[in-house]
Amino acid sequence: MAQSGARIHSPTSRATYQDVLDTPAHLVAEIIDGTLHTHPRPAPAHTLASSALGNDLGNPFQFGRGGPGGWWILDEPELHLGEDVLVPDLAGWRRERMPELPDTAYFTLAPDWVCEVLSSSTRRVDLHEKRPIYAREGVVHLWLIDPTDRTLEAFELRDGQWLLIASAKDDDPVSIRPFDAIAFSLGDLWP
Repeated sequence: MAQSGARIHSPTSRATYQDVLDTPAHLVAEIIDGTLHTHPRPAPAHTLASSALGNDLGNPFQFGRGGPGGWWILDEPELHLGEDVLVPDLAGWRRERMPELPDTAYFTLAPDWVCEVLSSSTRRVDLHEKRPIYAREGVVHLWLIDPTDRTLEAFELRDGQWLLIASAKDDDPVSIRPFDAIAFSLGDLWP
C-alpha cells in the first residue's frame, strides 16, 4: 500500500486502477509509470491558489462572462493518459476539442491546459514525473503556481519540449496564453 507522499515501486507488479480506487478518500492517488503515488489533500494556501485561479478563469473562459468562453475549466479532474492516471490541480479543454463532458468519472482526452500548484508533498512529482507525461500527451499549455514563492510560470509545448513563455510574481497582472484575452492580478491567489 502506498504511503502518503511516497513513491511505491514493486519490481514484480504495476499499480492498477484498483489501487487508486482502494486508496483512502483523504489521499489523492495517481499512477505514474506503473507506480502508485499518494499524497494528502492540499493545504489551505494550495487550495486557495487553485480555487482563486479557477474563479478568475471560469467566468470569462467557461461561461463567457467578460471573456470569449469556449472552455471547460475543471478542478482536480482524473486523467487516464495511457497507463498513467494523473490528477492535476486544474485543467482546461477547448470545447471545440471536447464539446461535451464524458459520462465517466475520468477523462481520456488530454487537456489543452494544465495547472499544477506546487507544494512540498507534490513538487518533485509535478515537476519531474508529470511534466513529461503532459508533453507526451500533447498538452499545449502548462502553468506552475508556487504559493510559497507567490509565483506563476507558464510553459508552452514546442517540438515536444516545454518552453517558458511567461512568469509572474506577487500581485503582477497576468495575461498569459492561452488565457491572454483577459488580465487578472496574481495577488488574487494569495491570502
